Amino acid sequence: MASFSFTVPFTRVAVGGLSPLLIGAGRAVVAALLATAALVLTRQRLPVGGQWVRLAVVAGGVVAGFPLFTSYALTTVPASHGAVVIALLPAATAVAAVLRGRERLPRSFWVTAVVGALAAVAFASLQSGGLGQLHTADLLLFGAVVAAAIGYAEGGLLARELGSWQTVSWALVLSAPLMVPLAAVSVLQQPPSATPAEWAAFAYLGVVSMFLGFFAWYRGLAIGPMAQVSQVQLVQPVLTIGWAALLLGEELTWPTVLGGVAVILCAAVAVRIRLDRASARPR
Repeated sequence: MASFSFTVPFTRVAVGGLSPLLIGAGRAVVAALLATAALVLTRQRLPVGGQWVRLAVVAGGVVAGFPLFTSYALTTVPASHGAVVIALLPAATAVAAVLRGRERLPRSFWVTAVVGALAAVAFASLQSGGLGQLHTADLLLFGAVVAAAIGYAEGGLLARELGSWQTVSWALVLSAPLMVPLAAVSVLQQPPSATPAEWAAFAYLGVVSMFLGFFAWYRGLAIGPMAQVSQVQLVQPVLTIGWAALLLGEELTWPTVLGGVAVILCAAVAVRIRLDRASARPR
């Protein structure tokens, strides 16, 4: 989560000189090159049968969906705003893990998850000019949360079969035939005019956020239980807001702080409900 916490601020930096399409697709291309080298050098076996379909789900969620949605959203909203909405990710990941693993949860979990979602929507609406005035960027951020949650849950399960770094590597390789043309089109449509700092931010997104960070993350999800591990994500929005203030000079307003606290508390309660009930069951 420490490595992922820089993703939103550095995306905000990169969009200053690079197109959102190049950031979203280009970082996947950079990571795919690293993944290909790692798979070839270690002579990994090819996935089989339905594993390719499941890898496509992972790729759609964390290689394409989350990067592209957040890149476009952060062209118009500050990093701190994106961090608060993305604070829904821990509870969303727990929900995706429950649905994918067909586990049963108490009603109180779903109530708290809905409250958390409403808190995030209310925050985004107020920051956008008032209730009922959600902007396109807010919808993109919510889409990013859903995409990442699905990719995390499926990737966590698949990592138990393929391995953690192997799962993200195969997902990157599978997505390369789509991401390479998208990156090329983005360069032709909007030639890059980035500063060294913006290129450095892009490099971090490709090497760490899109590749190395998943080594530990999918390993943790594979060990599981995924709903418990997803609690670690609660520190991500807190760190992200801090980095946005420190690195980008974004002001920590009371709506941002209170919105972040509300969403994080709801997500924490939702996940803790599952853990408490699950730990009480006989094994």
